[in-house]
Amino acid sequence: MSITQAGTDRVDRGAARLESAAQARAAAVRLAERFAVGAAARDLDRRLPYAEIDELSTSGLLAITVPASFGGPDLAPSVVADVTRITAAADPNIAQIPHSHFVYLNLLRLAAPEELARRQFGEVLRGGRVANAQSEKGGKTIADISTTLTTVGTDRFRLDGEKFYATGSLFADTLAVLARHPGDDALPAGEYIAFVPSDAPGVELVDDWNALGQRTTGSGTVRFVDVAVGRGDLVIRADAVSRPTGYGAFAQLLHVAIDVGIARGALDEAVRFVNTSSRPWFEAGVDRAVDDELLVQRFGELAVELITAEATLAAAGRALDRATGFLADDSGTEDSLRTVADASIAVAAAKVVADRVSNELGSALFEVSGTRSAAAVGGLDRFWRNARTHTLHDPVRWKIQHIGRHVLRNEDPPIHGVI
Repeated sequence: MSITQAGTDRVDRGAARLESAAQARAAAVRLAERFAVGAAARDLDRRLPYAEIDELSTSGLLAITVPASFGGPDLAPSVVADVTRITAAADPNIAQIPHSHFVYLNLLRLAAPEELARRQFGEVLRGGRVANAQSEKGGKTIADISTTLTTVGTDRFRLDGEKFYATGSLFADTLAVLARHPGDDALPAGEYIAFVPSDAPGVELVDDWNALGQRTTGSGTVRFVDVAVGRGDLVIRADAVSRPTGYGAFAQLLHVAIDVGIARGALDEAVRFVNTSSRPWFEAGVDRAVDDELLVQRFGELAVELITAEATLAAAGRALDRATGFLADDSGTEDSLRTVADASIAVAAAKVVADRVSNELGSALFEVSGTRSAAAVGGLDRFWRNARTHTLHDPVRWKIQHIGRHVLRNEDPPIHGVI
């Protein structure tokens, strides 16, 4: 990374330019093959994937959603979901790290002042990375935010607070920080996203993420003490999340893609293990585990579950493409509240399916592979641990509630950042 003088572009990794969905998917497949090789070792040793994230940046994949008006390829949500799914099958940690990168680029698209958008999109086109600093530990719910913006002068503010679960922060050039301003003559009261350089004075990144799974996502603590922020660094959060923009559905779609990718990785690993390492059960009367008909039956059942999850993800992606104007709707209502609501319901359904399938396949991997698969050295437990950890992000029971209300009472889901 090269840092230039203040007021000019900070980041330039010489990122490639991807112009089409086919190029993006092909790049994801190439990188996934590389990422899969060391995934088990990285998990076992908790070795953070700095080199792999640099490869992701230089590939151009992190810039695929930059709008055409800012020089980007402007690819659809379904393409981002595909890239995420492909990457997650190889290493879901690497797939989750840029989740908030894409989400906050969407916020810039929807709500940012033009100069801020131009600056951030420009850095992303050169390989820059954005991470979230949103969640906090102390509030009654995750919606309670204590990080504050304080006015210190004309168009100048001070940022103070502490964040946790800041996924990708250790790899980021820019942090998208959720904060509250109490309101005064300088700024209306409300929630803002402040785009802050990760190396700005007063920013402290702490590598203290210690979870059951998704161990190398860099989801630790970030502290802000007297961090200087200008008005031009701020985005009013409500402009994206309080209107029918599909903002929440897009974020959720990428979570679904991570879970579906984990399930695919687990099934692929089970196939490999049974073909190379498993012994048949003696009552099967066969020489190879793959010839045990009961095992064949179980693999067929698991494949049906995975195919269902992948198809549901694809359908949700198409629905969101339509709702956000990337896929034309013959009715001409792609921007309507109804179309966005339908997309949110489709994504919620995909989330429920993916939650179940990723956890089931992560566990069934051992069932079909046998005792040998439980050896710690193989690292096969990472699939279940990653699925169990990532699917805790937000409860699917609320997705089912919104789906049920939509079906039974024709109620649209709420408009907020997580559906």
